Amino acid sequence: MQFNYDILVIGAGHAGCEAARAAALRGADVCLITMDIEKIAQMSCNPAIGGIAKGQIVREIDALGGMTGQITDRTAVQFRMLNLSKGPAMWSPRAQCDRNRFSIEWRRELENTPNLSIWQDQAIELVVKDGKAVGVNTLWGNKFRSKCVIVTAGTFLNGLMHIGRTKVAGGRISEPASLHFSESISRHGIKVARMKTGTPLRLDARTINFDKLTRQDGDNGHHRFSFACETDILPQIPCWICNTNDEVHAILRDGLADSPLYNGQIQSIGPRYCPSIETKLHTFPERDHHPLFLEPEGLDTNMMYLNGFSSSLPLDIQLNAVRKIPGFEKANIYRAGYAIEYDFFDPTDLCHSLESKRIEGLYFAGQVNGTTGYEEAAGQGIVAGINASLKIEGREPFIMGRDESYIGVLIDDLTTKGVDEPYRMFTSRAEYRILLRQDNADARLTKKGHELGLINDERYAFFVRKQENINKIVDFCDNYMVKVGEIDTYLQTLGSTPLSVAAKLSTIVSRPGISLRGLVSEIYELNEIIGNIAEKVEEVVEAAEIAIKYDGYIRREQAEAQKMHRLEAIRLKGRFDYAKITQISTEGRQKLAKFDPETLGQASRIPGVSPSDINALLVLLHR
Repeated sequence: MQFNYDILVIGAGHAGCEAARAAALRGADVCLITMDIEKIAQMSCNPAIGGIAKGQIVREIDALGGMTGQITDRTAVQFRMLNLSKGPAMWSPRAQCDRNRFSIEWRRELENTPNLSIWQDQAIELVVKDGKAVGVNTLWGNKFRSKCVIVTAGTFLNGLMHIGRTKVAGGRISEPASLHFSESISRHGIKVARMKTGTPLRLDARTINFDKLTRQDGDNGHHRFSFACETDILPQIPCWICNTNDEVHAILRDGLADSPLYNGQIQSIGPRYCPSIETKLHTFPERDHHPLFLEPEGLDTNMMYLNGFSSSLPLDIQLNAVRKIPGFEKANIYRAGYAIEYDFFDPTDLCHSLESKRIEGLYFAGQVNGTTGYEEAAGQGIVAGINASLKIEGREPFIMGRDESYIGVLIDDLTTKGVDEPYRMFTSRAEYRILLRQDNADARLTKKGHELGLINDERYAFFVRKQENINKIVDFCDNYMVKVGEIDTYLQTLGSTPLSVAAKLSTIVSRPGISLRGLVSEIYELNEIIGNIAEKVEEVVEAAEIAIKYDGYIRREQAEAQKMHRLEAIRLKGRFDYAKITQISTEGRQKLAKFDPETLGQASRIPGVSPSDINALLVLLHR
């Protein structure tokens, strides 16, 4: 049979779910094709969302109108705000989730999204006509035709799993690989390569002596992922901390001859920042221990995840080594750890909209672009879904700058620099991380989400009220003069110098250790303003305090971003034959010809293009 849609989304992982929902909410007729409808939004590795910079991405997805943040809040069994001892640019939310509930909630959301159909089948061939993606053919002989195709196939494209010397084709444990779809794409000139990732063995909580582990509880504060007003949470449960030791390392080293990573069985590139335990031993031979985190997989299961112990060693090596960790002497497992190799496509073949430069109407999002992590995938997914729907409307693509979002940084890095290992987002990758804080993601992106039709009027009105309340507090602090002696007792209790002359309240708040909450009992008018806030008051107060304390840094980064905007406004594409420009370096010519950047700003971020090359281009453009 043949089925016709506006947009096809191939794969129902984190990228596919966000892509399909975003496109459907914008009015496109969407079909999400997945091998197994029971595995929608499966958390294939760690059942957690967020972390350093990743948490910021999830809050950005939420601000745009995506669902990853809300579903995380509904299914979280532990929430923590990381890096609270550092500046707010480094604060990063992270939640341990109930794996099964997370998938169920996403499926419920998709099944109740207007304009969205879900089809259980396997895409085996991309159909291209006159340089345009027009659909896919499936394993069961069905023909799906569309105006755009979004590929979000994760690790399933020619997936190959490894445990010791045993190799099994598959995209995830006990799930088949997609064996032909990659070839139907690469035959059109799109470059394909291989990457590798892995996961640890799963343990039975009933066989672990928790008295020998260190308990790690979550936060009990106001922080959540979603900016929407959802307050109900699941019961919160602890994680546990432990360490490897010399005995563990000795067993692991004895098994390295059978490690697919070191016997030549695996040739592809693995993740630098989430290495296997055997890679840790190889990279850090001087270390006598490595930290591990034992994390629950949900409220209704005894299965636990040993974070930090990813491995593809033979099962007996994995189990014998784990049993040398104090508390794990009698540990039993549900499943061995394994490595998986899979196909990805060169992201420099993509526009910033995530549309292919070679096949019109074909979009890629998630691990197929060389990234790692649910959050990076979901961020790409919502952008691909938005842009595919904009394309069929004949509108300009939605592209975020590096000063607007971590998602913008991620996509710019992928499309401009490419990848030579699985890409993971860090705060250090962003030049403007003081502007890209987790607390202000809604201020940066909610208006855009509303204009795109992903944020409804009710939620937008809620956002506007929140911003008005933040501004009320900031304006009050900027205009209220604190008299000499008015708050001396409070200042002295904190070891802060009393006032010798009157000063603006904002100046006082800017001092280290001073908080708006602490000043509420000292200044009646401030107490009255905060007391009248009815919605998410703690989030409002926190955002206002950050805006006051870091005002100077924020203004400086805004000025730097404006300078970069001037380069972004200078169009390059189609204006030069780089091979004929003798004023720039040979490497610069080669890299510019290869990547063909849209703007001078993009050209400045290409590795190998020097500042002097950019200056030469500026001179030539002026001429």
